[in-house]
Amino acid sequence: MLKVDQYEYIRTSHRVYGKKIKEIARETGHSKNTIKRILRGEYKGYKERDKQPFPVLEPYLAMIDEWLRSDKEAPKKQRHTAVRIYNRLKEEHGFQGAESTVRRCVREARLMQGLTGRQVFIPCDPEAGIEAEVDWGRCHAILGGEQTLLKYFCMRSKYSGKHFVRCYPCERQQALFDGHIQAFSFFQGVFPVLIYDNLTTAVEKILKGKNRELQKSYDKFRAYYNFSPLFCNAGQGHEKGGVEGIVGYARRNYMVPVPQADTLEHLNENLLIKCLSYGDHRIAGREQTVNELYEQEKNHLIALPEIPFSNLQTATGKIDKYSTILVDKNRYSVPTSYAYCKASIVLHVDRVEIFYGNKNIARHDRLFGNNKWSLKPEHYLELIQQRPQAFHSARPIRQWRNNWPSCLERLLELFIKKQGDTKGIKDFISVLILYKDHDAVEIEAAVEKALDANTGFSAAVKHLLINAHDPAPSFAPLENWEKLPPSDVSVYRQIGGGI
Repeated sequence: MLKVDQYEYIRTSHRVYGKKIKEIARETGHSKNTIKRILRGEYKGYKERDKQPFPVLEPYLAMIDEWLRSDKEAPKKQRHTAVRIYNRLKEEHGFQGAESTVRRCVREARLMQGLTGRQVFIPCDPEAGIEAEVDWGRCHAILGGEQTLLKYFCMRSKYSGKHFVRCYPCERQQALFDGHIQAFSFFQGVFPVLIYDNLTTAVEKILKGKNRELQKSYDKFRAYYNFSPLFCNAGQGHEKGGVEGIVGYARRNYMVPVPQADTLEHLNENLLIKCLSYGDHRIAGREQTVNELYEQEKNHLIALPEIPFSNLQTATGKIDKYSTILVDKNRYSVPTSYAYCKASIVLHVDRVEIFYGNKNIARHDRLFGNNKWSLKPEHYLELIQQRPQAFHSARPIRQWRNNWPSCLERLLELFIKKQGDTKGIKDFISVLILYKDHDAVEIEAAVEKALDANTGFSAAVKHLLINAHDPAPSFAPLENWEKLPPSDVSVYRQIGGGI
């Protein structure tokens, strides 16, 4: 192939120095036709072949095509790679060529068979207020000083890109419903179409094509808010790529560093502030910001119902000998006077309420997992007071004792010192019972005063607590006392019998 310096020499010899074609041909060794072609046009460089042959690989081409065709029926993670094909050719058929040749051949064969493994996407312009996408992510947070694994619900508008994120302890159906309810309130309306993965909390059975058999409770929820669900093809989560991007965005921007909060509710309040502040930028290909598009979109959403969906589950159960009731594989305490009674249970997404008839007898934060116990000490104090020997080993007391203030520990020691073990513990429980009806800060202030006075009885603590807000009695000074007549002390003799 002619090089650039030869191309330049030929053109310069003829155009600048006026040499004849015959003379240039004699000097360079090129034919006259070649020199004429160079003088007529630009330097073309190498010309690619229409088809690149594989002389060493030629006997194996049909075999490689067959292996790749059979891969269409094989699981995605168990298909031939170019390296595997090269190794098979070498081990099974004695192939002597280079691996790079096999790679190039396999790449071209895959292109011909449509097996590139990469999908092509269609640019879209969604309509305002029609579709939103829903997905879950997972993260860690420090709640009340403990690291906790959480799941976070995400909903993203396809038109505006505005999104909503909220954390939950799990991905159960009540959490899914509550996420929707909170998101609809955030967006100030309901999107007519929501796009999902094939969530087991929504889909009972995947049918042919896009058809799905829905969970009955999810179908009721959907009907209440009047939206239509669309579900991705199995294993094709990228069909709702917008919200999958938000799952990653929320993890990188809202969960780094690991968020800390006193409670889950406080954490969600912080997330809400971040979601509200998101949207002052423009998405690629859009002329308006996310917030400007969202303002246009709000008027197209379905109006919220006047009353939100009652996202409750109910159950019944019998209170056992430990004065606990089994709810969703976890146990919750009730006052001991209700032991062995039947009770009704109302499960909220974040709490459990227990009723005896129409009376609410207990309320607990909801537990997630299996075989966990939520025991409130106030439910057992009267019983422990009757059995003071169980005080130190009682689980509700031991759990409470890990966190109660040091002043209570010092008060217990003082009561036992002044009254003995049994009477001292019983009297100390009378102080603990005060937590049912009084503020903890006020009780602990009264306990500190009792300790300062070295008073080892509950009656003194109660007196200090009850009179904490009463002002000390005061007396006005006696006026004109100098003008009063002197007292007659003789009357005291009459009182004392004439002594």
